[in-house]
Amino acid sequence: MYGPNEYHKGRMASVVFHAFNQINATGGMKLFRSHRPDYKDGEQLRDFVYVKDLCNVCLFLMEHRKKSGLYNLGSGTARTFLALARATFAAMGKEENITFIDTPVDIRDKYQYFTEARMEKLRAIGYEKPFSTLEEGVGDYVKNYLVPGHYM
Repeated sequence: MYGPNEYHKGRMASVVFHAFNQINATGGMKLFRSHRPDYKDGEQLRDFVYVKDLCNVCLFLMEHRKKSGLYNLGSGTARTFLALARATFAAMGKEENITFIDTPVDIRDKYQYFTEARMEKLRAIGYEKPFSTLEEGVGDYVKNYLVPGHYM
């Protein structure tokens, strides 16, 4: 999850937040190198979801009082860290400068190369609103919150 009002999270803030700050400070972005032959560098996949989309789901659940339960939420579409970095550079209007570093040894064996939320349960109760693409969400977050310093 990424989006406005995460500045206080420190190390646990989103990759978008850290990318923005890293690009501002150094002009570049470092991504973890892949240590698996089935994934190229930067092509590890995550289901990045914009916080505004999660708020829309919460409002839907509150207003429609459908079946209660646990819902797996994400965008439903896994995207690469490389795509996230590129979207951040584009939103900042800066030229891409992406390099790869080794994944730290202490997390390498636990590192997830693919996550993607299954959205069937939410869709089955009538939630039809589309989720922001990575480029839309990152663009909104960077241009309307991070660049102008509107953290709330």
